[in-house]
Amino acid sequence: MTEPIVRVFPDRASLGHAAASDIAAEIRERLGLQDAVRMIFAAAPSQQETLDALTAEAGIDWERVTAFQMDDYLGLADEAPQRFGQWLRAAIFDRLPFKDVHLMRTDGDAELRAAEYAALLDEAPIDICCLGIGVNGHIAFNDPPVADFADPLAVKVVELDSTCRQQQVDDGCFPTFDDVPTSALTLTVPRLLDVGRMFCMVPGLAKAPAVRDALQGPIAESCPASALRTHHGCTVYLDQDSAHDLD
Repeated sequence: MTEPIVRVFPDRASLGHAAASDIAAEIRERLGLQDAVRMIFAAAPSQQETLDALTAEAGIDWERVTAFQMDDYLGLADEAPQRFGQWLRAAIFDRLPFKDVHLMRTDGDAELRAAEYAALLDEAPIDICCLGIGVNGHIAFNDPPVADFADPLAVKVVELDSTCRQQQVDDGCFPTFDDVPTSALTLTVPRLLDVGRMFCMVPGLAKAPAVRDALQGPIAESCPASALRTHHGCTVYLDQDSAHDLD
């Protein structure tokens, strides 16, 4: 097992620029070796600085890059601003000329939508995953009660735990706890890990306990992000705040 590379920066801005530089270098390298690149993106305020910097990186043929999202709420209208697909469109998908952008559909039968998205992901290998860590240690919407390190599914329907839902309020995404949907579609932990390279951006003091548990606690579903330590090519980007509790 190869432990993640951990890089610590003074603030969110420098974290974002460094992460974007590394992600861009990985995209360029892969495009130099293969016809196309397939990427998964997380939608969260913690990713904003990285995505802003990534859109400014030069020398990337985005018309050879296909984008996927990592998770999204059930029960919101397609045009709702809180939808992760909408957030990613504004943050990066509409700002660059991607070859394809595959947004999650959440209308109709949720189990069917999960299976359809899994099939899209499985059409070819995924090269790069850009993600974060939640305050409860989640990756995507794999909260501790539903995370399964041996999940047979690639995409599934999950119920969101109260800590995850409160984070959405604390992040300014919803006005009250009751406004946050109770269920979502998410890529599972095994599907997230089945990629070539992982770049995990985690700024903020609120994330410090989860970062400590992910990097220095047991590898266990009680902290889903601890599974990152089983991946062969993961880099974690922290600021001084999120690194606060590390030994």
